[in-house]
Amino acid sequence: MANAHRLLLENARQVVLVCAQGERFLSGPALRSLAVLEGASLVVGTDGLIKAIGPADVIQRQFSGETFEERIDCSGKCVLPGLVDAHTHPVWAGERVHEFAMKLAGATYMDIHQAGGGINFTVEHTRQASEEELFCSFQQRLHCMMRAGTTLVECKSGYGLNLETELKMLRVIERARRELHLGLSATYCGAHSVPKGKTAIEAANDIISNHLPRLKELRRTGELHVDNIDVFCEKGVFDLDTTRRILEGGKKMGLQINFHGDELHPMKAAELGAELGAQAISHLEEVSDEGITAMAAAGCSAVLLPTTAYMLRLKQPRARKMLDEGVIVALGSDFNPNAYCFSMPMVMHLACVNMGMSMPEALAAATINAAYALGKSHTHGSLEVGKQGDLVIINASRWEHLIYQFGGHHELIDYVIAKGKVVYKK
Repeated sequence: MANAHRLLLENARQVVLVCAQGERFLSGPALRSLAVLEGASLVVGTDGLIKAIGPADVIQRQFSGETFEERIDCSGKCVLPGLVDAHTHPVWAGERVHEFAMKLAGATYMDIHQAGGGINFTVEHTRQASEEELFCSFQQRLHCMMRAGTTLVECKSGYGLNLETELKMLRVIERARRELHLGLSATYCGAHSVPKGKTAIEAANDIISNHLPRLKELRRTGELHVDNIDVFCEKGVFDLDTTRRILEGGKKMGLQINFHGDELHPMKAAELGAELGAQAISHLEEVSDEGITAMAAAGCSAVLLPTTAYMLRLKQPRARKMLDEGVIVALGSDFNPNAYCFSMPMVMHLACVNMGMSMPEALAAATINAAYALGKSHTHGSLEVGKQGDLVIINASRWEHLIYQFGGHHELIDYVIAKGKVVYKK
């Protein structure tokens, strides 16, 4: 009986492997050029993992007479790894389009925050929303991300700030993880802001004595999968000391440290993260030189968010300096009511134009390095035998078109594939 496989992609103009040697991340000189095969084919097995990649004629001989659930002719097209979005806030209720008008008229993030808008506005609406409402809007948002080529997404809670709503958000993420095709990495972000009526110290105490023990219990019983812990370490929110206490509490229960740092003010968050063994730190617009050096030495990835710096008109993070110092640079969309963007191709484009990254650096940052930031680069983020069959097929003769054509991803992307199954077809 001939072997059956899930998917054959035949005769692609280019297959962008990103890595070919099992690298867990790419940094420094390794980013100058990515591993790319020309005139290649790829096979995904029924287990959803990549079985073979190589020259089209070799694959044809190797698999002659074997059956495939689906075959796609990729002549003239490029195949890339599914994109990884390393930072999103996708579960919430309450639109904030009116705040965009305020920002355009000159209001700052903190002005809006102090006027009762910002996170507080979203928190009130998210607390009131039912779990079903939150799930429906979340599902639609994930679908939009998927159509833009994303196959693995980091998803934060953080618009509850009380235990009941934070758990509601995490249950919504858990349901999506079980029911939908996209890969999800769940982040508990109960320290996203200090809730009204509490001080930062009271909020931290509540998280450490009430939230984390409950989460630990729900993880133990398998009711919730939570991967990461996040804190908004910022002046007027959680200072270095309270941030340390919360992150250490999360680390003790086996969560990866992945937090917001050095965004609006230099806080020495990068130095703290490096010391605590953080997997990732996001934002870093105001990171110090010492912080960059410490992150490079600790193998702590920097999740840069070009859309946020662009929409909030912040100083751009110093991507070039980080890359030159050997930091593992990843990218995220920071999708949230304050920076509404689903598209990792647009994020990569902005990273190149506004942060001085090259196209290979940007693609690595949105694939293998973003997977590394989530602790998943052993299974995701590149096209290598044994890794998950998450792929994007674009109708272009060179892979760079996905970055070069600003806002062109809807026309370019022909297929998005997760675990070898077509989840979106144009």
